[in-house]
Amino acid sequence: MSLALSSLLTSLLTLIDSSSISLPKSNCCLFINQPINLKYSVRATSISERKSSFQTTEEIANQVTVRILSKESSGSGVIISRQGETYTVLTNEHVLKNAKDKDYRILTVDGLIHSSILVNEAMLVGADLAIVKFNTNNNYQVVALGDSSSLSLDDPVYAAGFPNYYFPIDSNVVEATYNWGRRAFRLTVGDVRMLPLKSLREGYGLGYTNEVVDGMSGGPVLNQKGELVGINGKLKYSLQEEEGYLFIDGTRPSQHLFEQMRSLSWAIPSSSFVQFLSIL
Repeated sequence: MSLALSSLLTSLLTLIDSSSISLPKSNCCLFINQPINLKYSVRATSISERKSSFQTTEEIANQVTVRILSKESSGSGVIISRQGETYTVLTNEHVLKNAKDKDYRILTVDGLIHSSILVNEAMLVGADLAIVKFNTNNNYQVVALGDSSSLSLDDPVYAAGFPNYYFPIDSNVVEATYNWGRRAFRLTVGDVRMLPLKSLREGYGLGYTNEVVDGMSGGPVLNQKGELVGINGKLKYSLQEEEGYLFIDGTRPSQHLFEQMRSLSWAIPSSSFVQFLSIL
């Protein structure tokens, strides 16, 4: 405390003691030591607001996965880019080939159905990939591209899509989900089991344990960060025999390896197509 302030305080206390006003000295000291409340212009983010800006992998999958509808069939896809009011959807080539009329419609997360404006049924020669585009001024989330080459065996992955059929546990009746809208959406969790040094034909090079069923082809495979690391396309125990599991160079796997391969779902890894997405 400075000498001037000390003298002022002493004079003040002397004046109070000599006056008829009864004011405890302690109150005077409390007043001097009381902190000053300042109002800051910087706005703090609340805990609830911080939580709302964070998305789980499940939430991301629901936002970026779309259903591709035609008159005869349906499959899945994932939103990979946006330019103005044009969205680009990546899917399997065989999903589009299943539709004879080529009249594709896109079901988005808000339940709206959009007509496609452009179809590229051969995005990458030799790979089971294709592109569909649609126009809208609505805002939809675009998936972040991940690096499938950074995956390791036993890493968890998420596979999303829209199964074409529903099999109730307590019934022998199979129900088609074509008219279910977004209610048919399904997300399965599993882990990476095979990363062959050379891919299978049509670009398949990511084997995983997730349950992927008819209708989920073309849907995304995401890592724990919600990044796209693959495109679903080959189901477990498919009707394809060894011909469906030939390596890209035409060689065959051993019988033992073939049995392991067919027990897994397979995706086209992002490392095989990410460079081509930049030119779309």
